[in-house]
Amino acid sequence: MTPERPGPAAPTATYRLQLQPEFPFRAAQTAVPHLASLGVSHLHLSPVLEAVPGSAHGYDVVDHGRVRDELGGEAGLRSLARTARDHGLGLVVDVVPNHMAMSPRHNRPLWEVLREGPASPSARWFDIDWEAQGGQLLLPVLGRRLGEELGELKVDGDLLRYHDHVFPLREGTRTLPLPRLLDAQWYRPVWWRLARTELNYRRFFSISELIGVRVEDPEVFRATHATLLRLLDEGVIEGLRVDHPDGLADPDAYLRRLHEATSGRWTVVEKILAAGERLPAAWPVAGTTGYDALRHVDGLFTDPAGAGALLGHYRRFAGPQGDRGGHWASTVRRAAHEVVTHELAAEVDRLTREASRLCAASPDPDLRDHAPWALRTALRELLVRLEVYRPYASGDAAAVITQEAAAEARAVFTVPEEAHAVTVVRDLALGRAGDGPGHAGFRARFAQTASALRAKSVEDTAFYRYVPLLSANEVGGDPGTPAVPVEDFHTYCARLQRDWPATGTVLSTHDTKRSADVRAAVSVLTQCPERWADVLAEVTRAGSGVPDPHLAWAAWQTLFGLGQAAEERLQGALLKHVREAGLRTTWTEQDPGYEEAVAAFVAEGVCGAPGRLVLDLRDTLAPHIRANVLGAALVQLTMPGVPDVYQGAEGEYRALVDPDNRRPFAPRAVASEKAELTGAALRLRRRRPDVFGASGTYAPLAARGPGAAHCVAFVRSGAALTAVTRLSLRLAEAGGWRDTCLTLPPGLWTDVLAPERRFEGHAHAADLFARRPVALLERADG
Repeated sequence: MTPERPGPAAPTATYRLQLQPEFPFRAAQTAVPHLASLGVSHLHLSPVLEAVPGSAHGYDVVDHGRVRDELGGEAGLRSLARTARDHGLGLVVDVVPNHMAMSPRHNRPLWEVLREGPASPSARWFDIDWEAQGGQLLLPVLGRRLGEELGELKVDGDLLRYHDHVFPLREGTRTLPLPRLLDAQWYRPVWWRLARTELNYRRFFSISELIGVRVEDPEVFRATHATLLRLLDEGVIEGLRVDHPDGLADPDAYLRRLHEATSGRWTVVEKILAAGERLPAAWPVAGTTGYDALRHVDGLFTDPAGAGALLGHYRRFAGPQGDRGGHWASTVRRAAHEVVTHELAAEVDRLTREASRLCAASPDPDLRDHAPWALRTALRELLVRLEVYRPYASGDAAAVITQEAAAEARAVFTVPEEAHAVTVVRDLALGRAGDGPGHAGFRARFAQTASALRAKSVEDTAFYRYVPLLSANEVGGDPGTPAVPVEDFHTYCARLQRDWPATGTVLSTHDTKRSADVRAAVSVLTQCPERWADVLAEVTRAGSGVPDPHLAWAAWQTLFGLGQAAEERLQGALLKHVREAGLRTTWTEQDPGYEEAVAAFVAEGVCGAPGRLVLDLRDTLAPHIRANVLGAALVQLTMPGVPDVYQGAEGEYRALVDPDNRRPFAPRAVASEKAELTGAALRLRRRRPDVFGASGTYAPLAARGPGAAHCVAFVRSGAALTAVTRLSLRLAEAGGWRDTCLTLPPGLWTDVLAPERRFEGHAHAADLFARRPVALLERADG
């Protein structure tokens, strides 16, 4: 049975503010009048609970019981809420249930665990494998091996100090000689490089500085959510955005508990849906944070034929190997193998230990006599073949861990009899080999590891290796199939309106690799792949110190998307690009010579004279970039769902991957075409919630004539009409709109941006788009 969806309390639109010490509650408060005039109904705040001092994002929570002091504390949050309410706005806040900062001096529950071990009342908070590492919690904090760093470890009363790190000493151990003292603790400081293979606590992806929280424990849930729930009950905040639910042991149970605790307040989840994947219908949430909408909107403005031609030029220019950037699926598979073998080796080892224990203790002889290496191999080969983030208790796990994946995994084994380990692991993961606490724990950990693997191998590795079209390499995106047919887009929107009318939609976030305006520019290249290839040939002839053609292709597209910008912004983004790609240098195995070559290339080639050729092409294509920017913005603002506008993105907003897109916000009224369009659409939504809300409707509208394929239009509840130009360069090359016409629903329709313009019966596309490549109409008598 489908749970009741949050309805009347859903926002009409939200505005995302990235809080940080340089942009605290007080700064947000000064922005309220401007944001209220823009037309949003709620401010969407990044995490507000106490975080590591100086944190620029707040996802490294250290104390769930306090609102962050650096932002202004609870008094500052309440003051912001009052000001917002005075201007008709509510607050939506990020909740971070999956992890906390691995910072003992600030994280009190963790401090107690380090001091008291598994007997500590706080030990239930954290996902720690006390059976590994001799019963000590591994702390990968040392810059070198222990023998080289021993002199840097100092006993100070009941404390152990290592540079800026401080740890508690176990009672009765302070007088022991240092080597014995270290052995006597409930933790073990080790060289940071051991984290990859030896870690015995669950972390966020492969980030050892974030330790997994066991929020599935009712007591831990209560302790970690009490403050936010109190603020909800008191009306200070009105809704929640759940960060990374896929990291949880049981997202289904967590969301049910949260739904009950909040009395069904509007809640969206940061769930990344693969192409064709559906949000679990049993989840009692309003929907996702909107990356699935992002993929569909971006794909709408991507030319499928041109994307294919661009891929061909990319392969000839960059010459990538098939599984190192030449072919999407094989690039993902290789990246997954690398991540599961290296970055997530500790997680796979723990799964292997648990599978071995379950097999050894099973009364079923069929589960016996499986060597740990065979179980480990089976785990790896199944995990790398999952094409979505993870299975769920409420879903069909067999449709995620498929028979086809199992057959491929078995083929890896040389001895067919040993391949039976794949069947055992799959049965354990599907719950077919027992249902005791150990079996449930294995299933949960398998799913958690799967989600971390998918994120690290796809978003953080393959996206930086397979780069024919950077606009497609976005969170939730599908670079292998970047274009979305118009019919598919309409089908998607109709399904949203029917099933998830209050879901979130986004185009830019604090996590997007490139802001919407940058992606909108890059996607224009799918309409002129030959011109792009010609420019790159000219750039290469001009001599630009290219360190390698693979990076050069990505660098020139980055410059094309961003436009003229400070060199250090491109420098930072491209350095992150090559380290994430891991083809020549990585975060942990850096190649200084190569990185210096990249820096020189940015200075001399990307932003130097050769870069001017790329920027000249951008200037030439400016009208078509404009069409994409405005078209994507208007579609997102008026399609089904609750649109979220990222800070500053109401106007022209060009940003690259974090930290570039997390710079302190400087709110100001922006006089631009996009800002005017955004404000008009948001104010219409606020004025007509019935038209865009859960009770509204969505209907595609087809144009007729030679340019019909370039006009995407839809009607909301018979009262608001969106029409945008799609693939405007192709349209111009084909002769323009000519006698293309859009038949309008009954009534008199007014241009929201120019009320003197009215249409009835039908609208010639050339007239409709005479001023802008987009149009937003409202039925005057509706």
